[in-house]
Amino acid sequence: MDLSSKELDTIAVENFRRYLRIPSVHPDIDYEPCVEFLETQAKDIGLQFRVFRDVPKNPMVVLTWPGKERSLPSVMLNSHMDVVPVFEENWTHRPFDADIDEKGDIYARGAQDTKSTGIQYLEAIRRLKIQGVRPRRTVHVTFVPDEELGGGEGVMKYVETDNFKGLKVGFAIDEGRSGNGKTLVVQYGEKRNWKFAVHCPGKSGHGSLLLKNTPGEKLRAILNKLYAFRAEQKAKEDREKSGDHVTTVNLTIMRGGVQGNVIPEEFVLVFDLRIPVEDYDSVEGRVKEWCKSAGEGVWIEDILKDGDSPNTATDESNVFWVAFNEASKKMGYEIQLIIARGNTDGRFLRSVGIPTFGFGAKQDTPIRAHADDEFLNVDVFLQGIQIYKEIIIAVANA
Repeated sequence: MDLSSKELDTIAVENFRRYLRIPSVHPDIDYEPCVEFLETQAKDIGLQFRVFRDVPKNPMVVLTWPGKERSLPSVMLNSHMDVVPVFEENWTHRPFDADIDEKGDIYARGAQDTKSTGIQYLEAIRRLKIQGVRPRRTVHVTFVPDEELGGGEGVMKYVETDNFKGLKVGFAIDEGRSGNGKTLVVQYGEKRNWKFAVHCPGKSGHGSLLLKNTPGEKLRAILNKLYAFRAEQKAKEDREKSGDHVTTVNLTIMRGGVQGNVIPEEFVLVFDLRIPVEDYDSVEGRVKEWCKSAGEGVWIEDILKDGDSPNTATDESNVFWVAFNEASKKMGYEIQLIIARGNTDGRFLRSVGIPTFGFGAKQDTPIRAHADDEFLNVDVFLQGIQIYKEIIIAVANA
């Protein structure tokens, strides 16, 4: 069926809004409405459709565009189905209605993070198929669960399954930050996340006494060391005007105490560190030494500790980078390479040796992911489809 550009745009926007209206929101998500919606998309576009259910209640949906040379490693285009909770009273539009205002802004949870990305992949492929294009490599468009909870019950587990390994993925594109003007932002790596609790046990007693070996003394020692290190890292960020090679340190939780006149038997401090991969071993070693020197009995409880996730090469050794970069240049864009501050499912893909770029085709868009009144402009959404169209076929033919 021949469709005009305007008709294709109408289909794309309507599919985007239909997807946004599915409230796949934490907690207690039911992913099945997303699965059903994506199955209709696969039939409409002419893609193969599978659902992996290796993780109970957390399906992974795969829509496949077969390539001409199926023995080659495939390309994976990844996005997640889940979205974060909303505080509806703070929104000017209902968060799952996908309303469009007079400026063409579509308001809904997931408009930026990251339902737009999944639909842009599919609509780019729709246009390529209509043009009679067939890729050299097989392309898998994947829709995954649990990313907003850290991916521990999603991609982290799926990459170890036979179903995933059967996709033979050689390169992946995952969600990423939007760029500005004629600059596309590409994340070639992520910091390693280490969340841990420092337990500071000690002598308890009456609040009027100056006892030795109290939890508070050990707490002070830990805070002094970690916040001195934090200040060093902040100064480094200011000097370099970039956070790519800086460790972020934040105290997020403090626990302890029973009442105002009793020295407790323990204080617990929870920290969130995001560490450049090249500095991870050094930073971990320093933290352990600080805890050891803080006093008797201080110990670390790991809450979340990312494994090794090497950065993706951005030179001639990576044919996918070469293709991505050349396609961008042909469209008149330059690329800004960054290390992601936050974490995405891309780190799990890199951890099993899959080169992965984080990329979001949402140019000149104020960041509203996880915020009230999350939105994406219609024209920006459609422009992103054209950008993905060129990049997808470039990397699929690499």
